[in-house]
Amino acid sequence: MNIQTESHISGQPIKEKQAKRPVRMVRWFIIVGLLLALLVGALVGFNAFRSHMIAQFFANNKPPPANVSAVEAKTEVIPNLLTAVGDLVAVHQVNVTTDVPGRITEIQFTAGSHVKAGTPLVQLFDAPEQGDLANYKAQATVGELQLDRAKQLASRQFGPQSTVDTAQAAYDQAKAGIAKTEALISQKLVRAPFEGDLGVRQVEVGQYLTAGTQIVSLTDLSVLYANLTVTEKQSSQIKVGQAVRVSVDAYPGRTFEGKITTIEPQIATDTRNIRVQATIQNPDSILKPGMFATTTIVLPGKPPVVTIPETAVDYTLYGDSVFLITEKKGDDGKTTLTADRTFVKTGNRVEGRVEILKGLKAGDKVVAVGQIKLQSGMPVAISTDPPPPVPAEPPRY
Repeated sequence: MNIQTESHISGQPIKEKQAKRPVRMVRWFIIVGLLLALLVGALVGFNAFRSHMIAQFFANNKPPPANVSAVEAKTEVIPNLLTAVGDLVAVHQVNVTTDVPGRITEIQFTAGSHVKAGTPLVQLFDAPEQGDLANYKAQATVGELQLDRAKQLASRQFGPQSTVDTAQAAYDQAKAGIAKTEALISQKLVRAPFEGDLGVRQVEVGQYLTAGTQIVSLTDLSVLYANLTVTEKQSSQIKVGQAVRVSVDAYPGRTFEGKITTIEPQIATDTRNIRVQATIQNPDSILKPGMFATTTIVLPGKPPVVTIPETAVDYTLYGDSVFLITEKKGDDGKTTLTADRTFVKTGNRVEGRVEILKGLKAGDKVVAVGQIKLQSGMPVAISTDPPPPVPAEPPRY
């Protein structure tokens, strides 16, 4: 069948249909863009809502205040002390020796005992000297008789004066021999030169000693010297008669009192230090010469200063600081306590307290215990427990 020839079929000729894809694609792009915009807006809104709720949660759920111990800064007069190191020496200490050589015949002391001045210690062989002494005594007796006889004859004009002079010289010579021999005999008996305690015996009976051989040490422990050094700058603060406190490692926590008795008039050119000597009474004889000593010189007092316990100060490389407790009012009108880090300038430390030269005033409250868990501006609550005691001085090794 031919469409063109058929009359009963009406219409137009079939033509190719036009494409409408560009319109549909634009529509789809618009729809997808709107959906993406809605999705992004929802995400942004959700994140903003979540941040707001988190901030509100933490704002309404603040951590409880840190529990700390607090102390109040106070004004007091602290001792003005100058600390130095030194050692102890005996006022009287000697190694007992013999002046002359000889063989020991008797040891008359016990090692470690306490002896008086003049106590015999060692006897050396002195038989020859004893014989010489007897000879001189006999000569002195004869010389005295001859002198008396010569004087009687001379007084009666029966003898010349020269006979008296000769007899007098012989008698004096005999007495000089006695004195010399007695001195030699005394050298053979070694005695304690002063009262004190003996050390370890260094000799035995029968041993031959040469002059200067050490027999035993003798030390007087009743009084000791504390030798210490101070710097040239500190030398202007010390004077003879100032009190000195001495502590030693053997007796921690115990101090021994003394006074400055000697100040070296010259300053060492190599160290620029000056030597000071203090006299320490040692009635119990517990201090020993050679002990290392920490000495504290009591200087004239200073004006009152602000002090706090040492535990309240935080020592760092950036400076010394404390946590100052202050009162702050919140938005709700309630008063809270906060701890703010405050830098201070410290001075001397005496008996567990530290001098505050700058940064605090009397009456300020600071944290004494619990600084480790604090940050500046944190709320705190003051504990009702008493503050800790003053820490003991750590031992020295």
